[in-house]
Amino acid sequence: MRKNIVAGNWKMNNDLEETKLLLNELKKQQKKSEAEIMVAPTYISLDSSVKILENSDIEVIAQNMHFANSGAYTGEVSASMLKAIAVNTVILGHSERRSYFNETSELLAKKVDAALANNMRIIFCFGEELNDRKNNNEEEVVASQIERALFHLEASVWDNIVLAYEPVWAIGTGETATPEQAQDMHQFIRKTISNKYSDTVANSISILYGGSVKATNAKEIFSKPDVDGGLIGGASLKAKDFFAIVNAF
Repeated sequence: MRKNIVAGNWKMNNDLEETKLLLNELKKQQKKSEAEIMVAPTYISLDSSVKILENSDIEVIAQNMHFANSGAYTGEVSASMLKAIAVNTVILGHSERRSYFNETSELLAKKVDAALANNMRIIFCFGEELNDRKNNNEEEVVASQIERALFHLEASVWDNIVLAYEPVWAIGTGETATPEQAQDMHQFIRKTISNKYSDTVANSISILYGGSVKATNAKEIFSKPDVDGGLIGGASLKAKDFFAIVNAF
């Protein structure tokens, strides 16, 4: 049975003291949930975050990592470094990494391999831009992003992969795909996985929706049969708003 997941991607927000305040507020508000709960602070706060949340059910995850285990890569962080501080899940392929830092599917495939080699779980992001949607190319774009970065993998490793569909036109814009649009794409994604691997693999994978999820729309989005949770941006920076989304399950 696939898992429901709500992951908060804090992006480049919150210094160390702000992070500590928010994490302690999350601990206070946390209740037993049907969803796995994750938060992704900035690199400099990861170690402290793990320690603050060590007795909670909230997992600390990373926003990105390099494909090499070490070397002359100034400013980068490796999978083994994350594992050394008990960070075992990483977000890869976020649209902002693709657009601002020119991350390609070929590069992401190398990152995926490095994460899996270090026994890390991956939240792999992908999604179309507004022009793709207007030109009715969204399925072609999404299938290509999945195939080029993930379809070299053996079926056995998909237990360590969570997919996150994020229509780029709905990230930080206040625009949101309708629940029906989200369901249609998630169903297409599951079919794409099934065609490559099997129904068993496809039906075991959690597929999250990421794109301006809020407390006011989370319940309807999460009610769709192929939507297994959300990758949450701005709404994850306030404990009350974040848990309103978590409690939508």
